[in-house]
Amino acid sequence: MNRGPKPVKVLVVEDSLVVRELIVHILGGDPGIKVIGRAGSGEEAIDAARRLRPDLITMDVNLPGMNGYEATRRIMETCPAPIIIVSASYDPQDLEQMFKMVEAGALTFLPPPLGPGNPEFQARAAELIRTVKLMAEIKVVRRWPKSPANPPPNMKVNRPPQKIEIVALGASTGGPPVLKTILEDLGPGFPAPLLMVQHMAPGFITGLADWLRQSTRFPVQVAQNLELVLPGHAYLAPDNFHMAVDRFGRIELSAAPPVNGMRPAIAPLFRAVAAGYGPNAAGILLTGMGDDGAAELGLLKDRGGITVAQDKESSVVHGIPGEAIRLGAAMYVLGPGGIAELLKAVTI
Repeated sequence: MNRGPKPVKVLVVEDSLVVRELIVHILGGDPGIKVIGRAGSGEEAIDAARRLRPDLITMDVNLPGMNGYEATRRIMETCPAPIIIVSASYDPQDLEQMFKMVEAGALTFLPPPLGPGNPEFQARAAELIRTVKLMAEIKVVRRWPKSPANPPPNMKVNRPPQKIEIVALGASTGGPPVLKTILEDLGPGFPAPLLMVQHMAPGFITGLADWLRQSTRFPVQVAQNLELVLPGHAYLAPDNFHMAVDRFGRIELSAAPPVNGMRPAIAPLFRAVAAGYGPNAAGILLTGMGDDGAAELGLLKDRGGITVAQDKESSVVHGIPGEAIRLGAAMYVLGPGGIAELLKAVTI
């Protein structure tokens, strides 16, 4: 007799008893999820992860004793599991910790659920349930402590006869650490502007810009409508707006309906860059779920631009770049270090 798929086994880590039980209540109300453990500290989280082997862990940032970052790092080194950060985004110190947690192996973050009396309760609860089910499918790997980064392989780059005037990057799950690596490797003085779309829950994009700017010393900011892009600066699409750019380097923000279920989506940026810059543009698709931007990367390739997909080995999820490769849209398939080296080679 077919009993259907097994429910997702979840460990809830949260120091606030009220918030912890609210998360348990929301997740436990879905037949596809089973809460198998609770933890109120980092030490308890590590012990429960080892004992219970959950399919997914929801993790708070601020925990008594060992904080959420250290607990995440230890879990990913010893008994890896998909981890979702569930925490507010208002404190800059918390935001820094959250992005460090993503570097350590956490997949994404969500704001904490609201109480049943709040008009947004149902929407927040549904998003939590959806994200848990989606992220539980990701096969995470063990993170070895102090693992040295592999240098990019020597690669032959056919330097284009035309000047690369703009670089467009799209990323989803696992994207922030990859963006950090690329910006670090490019360094100050990079001769072209970078426009970046990162799929992310609303409320965190400003924190991402701050974290990238502080950790890489690369000028990173949230894009504003009609501003002119500058060489050596990076612009992130803001919450709930698609981002494009015209031929004169002016950013265009739009509240048009979601594309591929996302707003901002990668596809509108790549379409605009292909139309306005063609052979003078580079497009890069990084780690993430789905296929947002894959077909549009092919459009940029057809217009003579340079196109890149992140390789499977360095991707947390190879959905988006894998689809671009399947479509024949990527001229190069590289890890983060190789992507930075390629960009430097074609813009010097």
